[in-house]
Amino acid sequence: MAVPFFRLDVSDAERAAVDRILQSGWLTTGGETKHFEKEFADYIGGDVEAIAVNSNTAGMHLALEAMGITSGDEVIVPSLTFTATAEVVRYLGADPAFVDVDPETRCIDPDLVEAAITEKTKAIIPVHFGGLAADISRLSAIADRYGLQVLEDAAHSFPTTHHGKIVGSLNTSATVFSFYANKTITTGEGGMIVTRDRELAARCRVMRLHGMDRDAFARFTGTSSQWRYDVIAPGFKYNLTDIAAAIGREQLKNAENKRAKRQAIAERYIKALSELPIELPPTSGDDVHSWHLFPIRVLAEAQTGRDELAEHLSSSDIGYSVHYWPLHRMTYWQSCYNLDDARFPVSSRHGDTSISLPIFDDMRDAEITNVINAVRSFFTR
Repeated sequence: MAVPFFRLDVSDAERAAVDRILQSGWLTTGGETKHFEKEFADYIGGDVEAIAVNSNTAGMHLALEAMGITSGDEVIVPSLTFTATAEVVRYLGADPAFVDVDPETRCIDPDLVEAAITEKTKAIIPVHFGGLAADISRLSAIADRYGLQVLEDAAHSFPTTHHGKIVGSLNTSATVFSFYANKTITTGEGGMIVTRDRELAARCRVMRLHGMDRDAFARFTGTSSQWRYDVIAPGFKYNLTDIAAAIGREQLKNAENKRAKRQAIAERYIKALSELPIELPPTSGDDVHSWHLFPIRVLAEAQTGRDELAEHLSSSDIGYSVHYWPLHRMTYWQSCYNLDDARFPVSSRHGDTSISLPIFDDMRDAEITNVINAVRSFFTR
C-alpha cells in the first residue's frame, strides 16, 4: 500500500460551510472571517486579539512592520527553518542574524541568541520546530533584558503548549500561525496573527488591506454614506477570504481531535522505531506537542545514510520530505551573509541526516504499519 507524505482530511461540514458562503453572495473578507477571528482568539484565551491573513508569511511581515522593524535593524532567526522566517525580515530592509538550534529540541538555542545580540538587534523570531514549543521562557527573559521584541513563528504549533500555557498566550509581542494544507488545521492557504498589543493589532488590520481605514465588508454592505475611506499607509493585500475562514471555523472545532490523532501516530512510531540507529524527534513531557512533523535523524552508527533511506522509502511507495535543508546552505542567504557550516553544526547535521516521515490525522492504521515496516526493514536488512 502506497503512503503519501500528506493527505487532506475534509469532512462534509467543511463542504457545507463553503457552499453556505458561496450562496451568501459575499466571498472575500467579511462576517465569516470576523467569526473565525473571534473563535480563534477564544480558543487561545488570555485576552488576545486575532487577525486573519492569507498566510503565516504575510502575518509575520505585518507583525514585524507593526513592531517598527526597518532598514538597518537586525532580527535573530534560526538557520533550521523554512525561508519565510528570514525573508520577512528582508521585506522590511532589515537583516536576519542567523544562529544555530539546540541539538535536542531543534528549536533556536537561547544561549546563541544572547551571544548574537548587537546594537542593531531589535527582535527575535523563534520557531516552534515540528510542533514542539521553543524555550519561550528563556527567550522572553533575554528579550526583556536587552529591550527586544519576540515574534513567535508558530507555523508548526497549533495547538502546542509551553509550561502548560498554549502557544499564542505566552509573554511575547505576537504569534503567527499557519493554516497551510498540511497543518493541524487548514484553510488551504491562510494564517492568524495573535497578540495582546492593541496598537500592534490595529496596525496589522489596517496594513493587511492596502492601508485603508475601512474594510470592504463595511463599505459594501452598509448604507450608501459608508463608501468613504482613507488610505493612511502603503499597505499590502494580505486578507483572508470568507471561503477560507468558513473552512477554518469547521477545522477549529476538531483541532484537539486532529492533534490527538497525530500524537497517537507519533507514539506508535516512537515505540516501534526506538531500537533502530536513528534519533527520534523530542517529545514535550507534560506539555502538548502538535506533531506537525516527525523528523528522524540517521545516526553514524547505522553505517548508511539519509539519502539511502530516502531511496528505500521511495521504492516502498512511502512519501517523505526533509525539514529542512538549513538556510545557511541556501544560495541567497549564504552569499548575502557569508554563512558556512562551521557556524551551524547542529543545523548542518540535521540537514545531512534527517528525513520526515508521514504524519497526518487521516492516516490509516495499515499506512502507519507500512511506514514502520519500511523503516525497520531498511535498518535490519
